[in-house]
Amino acid sequence: MKLLITGGMGFIGSNFIRYLINKYPDYRIINLDIMSYAANPDNLRDIEGNPRYKFVKGDICDPQIVDELAKDVDVIVNFAAETHVDRSILGPESFIKTDIYGTYVLLEAAKRYGHKRYIQISTDECYGSIEKGSFKETDPLNPSSPYAASKAGADLLVNSYFVTYGLPVLITRSSNNFGPYQYPEKLIPLFITNALEDEPLPLYGDGKNVRDWVYVIDNCEAIDFVLHEGKEGEIYNIAGGNERTNLEITEIILRELGKPRDLVKFVKDRPGHDRRYSLDCQKIHQLGLRPRFSFERAMKETIKWYVNNRWWWEKIKSGEFKRYYDMMYRRR
Repeated sequence: MKLLITGGMGFIGSNFIRYLINKYPDYRIINLDIMSYAANPDNLRDIEGNPRYKFVKGDICDPQIVDELAKDVDVIVNFAAETHVDRSILGPESFIKTDIYGTYVLLEAAKRYGHKRYIQISTDECYGSIEKGSFKETDPLNPSSPYAASKAGADLLVNSYFVTYGLPVLITRSSNNFGPYQYPEKLIPLFITNALEDEPLPLYGDGKNVRDWVYVIDNCEAIDFVLHEGKEGEIYNIAGGNERTNLEITEIILRELGKPRDLVKFVKDRPGHDRRYSLDCQKIHQLGLRPRFSFERAMKETIKWYVNNRWWWEKIKSGEFKRYYDMMYRRR
């Protein structure tokens, strides 16, 4: 099988590419990535010489380059997206363009060349916040941020291509991922790396916002499962079953690293901050797939990775990231 994977230099995409290369010796992968700030060639440095892997720098919003690559593959898996909520609040335009128009360009290519499958990688944030219970795949979408709205719009567009054109699409909506190679603007890698440098850990509001956390390898296995076993036209929630407040996550990191609690700095909450996300994953569980990694084991492995791979994140935090971080947190 030959796959076009978009956004493969990002966090989840790079982990998924490595997972496929290691699992399927006959799969060939083209990685299309525009190389925005969160993309990192170091994420796949270990496989860049593999003859079954090819990287192409380009934009999913460019119909010409997408068409050139799509005509020679069987499947598209779309990870490419602007993803950070805070950045979407500051500037929604790029999110709307990449997440919605870019998805349209990919869908048109998949339709044109009769691909076997098109997989859209989405997010639990499309559902919005929920006080009690958990969202099912059939629940209405109620996004709170421009980022979540752009992803919800893309999901609706993907579904329309199934209903209208019969395109064999599938959508996965995962909860918060964590693990190696995650850009350090996100909570877990930001707090791990800040703690390692004895820098403040900027915690929004009262720190009691709840997220469900899934280890990135478990999400990769679930996406692989949906790719091969999922029913066309369906949506699959993917979560770890690990609901924790942001304050609990912070305390785990500090405890594991032996750092003092006075590193925590409570900062002004961001606008429209959803209180709780929660996914009902019975649909995919009934097909026989559940997470392999316990939350405790995955957190220890993740923290250990950042401790042992300072070469990877130190240069990130000394570049563009520093200007953004100062703007977002140091002035609060």
